[in-house]
Amino acid sequence: MAEYVIEFGKDGRPVEPDGRLDAAAFHRNHLAIRAVLEKFLAGKSGDAIEAGSGTGQHVVDFARHFPDIIWWPSDLNEQHLKSIAAWRAHAGLQNIRPPLRIDLSDPLWCPELRDGHGPEKLLAVFCANVIHIAPWRVAEGLFAGAGRYLGADGRLFLYGPFKRAGKHTAISNSVFDSSLRERDPGWGVRDIDDLERLAASAGLVLIETTEMPANNLTLVFARKQGA
Repeated sequence: MAEYVIEFGKDGRPVEPDGRLDAAAFHRNHLAIRAVLEKFLAGKSGDAIEAGSGTGQHVVDFARHFPDIIWWPSDLNEQHLKSIAAWRAHAGLQNIRPPLRIDLSDPLWCPELRDGHGPEKLLAVFCANVIHIAPWRVAEGLFAGAGRYLGADGRLFLYGPFKRAGKHTAISNSVFDSSLRERDPGWGVRDIDDLERLAASAGLVLIETTEMPANNLTLVFARKQGA
């Protein structure tokens, strides 16, 4: 899969000398996102992957507030990987691992998850603002990998703009969707119904939908009972 065209943190903000990128969206949404994760992650231990970490700011925030969890950031874009590594070094937190180079279009994600150099059964997978700026096969691979690597009580958290029953939840999302499809016909705001079908194929089910700032949602998926 080609690397994502969009690079987060390149919106006019200066790049730090150590390579840290700063995404404006992080400052707008990190408190609301953390509140959703806290309901499930507070007081728990285990391993969690952020799929598509972008600048790396979210994973640092998560590691700071959920210190008993080992956080594994990841991305495919080389500039993002450099920024993630720089934020990890800057934070100096012991519960953040070096970034994995995960290609979400591959349902196996990366070799480290199969050769003993990465985490085993995951407590959580978090993915923000990825599947609408990537081909549909990335959404397919995200759910396939989550179904493969999440533990029995694991959760997949998916943040971003979504359609409900084929309709946009806000005019701004409709405009955004059109702009994405003009840029690449394979991109676009995804419909929750389509994602639920992907989830079902991976043995997962949507258990919670939370309204977020700027007409975004966080979708929480868990294993189907008996799956």
